Amino acid sequence: MPGQGRNYHVLAIVDDDASMRSALQALLGSAGLHARGFASAGEFLASGQVSETTLLITDVNMPTMTGIELQAHLLAEGFRMPIIFITAYSSPRIRAQVMQAGAVDMLVKPFTDQEFLTAIHAALGV
Repeated sequence: MPGQGRNYHVLAIVDDDASMRSALQALLGSAGLHARGFASAGEFLASGQVSETTLLITDVNMPTMTGIELQAHLLAEGFRMPIIFITAYSSPRIRAQVMQAGAVDMLVKPFTDQEFLTAIHAALGV
């Protein structure tokens, strides 16, 4: 929506690591962006926030439903928001898979605050 500025964006962080979710939310808040955290893909899908999400940040490896499975589910349901994956266990195969399915970036932990914010701004086009 024009004129709404950076706060118009609705960001969702899906990561089973509470400290990572909290740190990323705080970092985004310091950059003037609001993000809502979810402990699992199922929690995010049940939240009623999926259709309003402007950008999804999700861990690759999570119990029950992985970030890759979440991406596939969203695509199957017709949701096309940009997705940034974060992972501690990167491989060229996983990177190729998520990027081919439409992810905008995949960051390998530990990443710097600047790397994260650069990826966020690029994904949002700001």
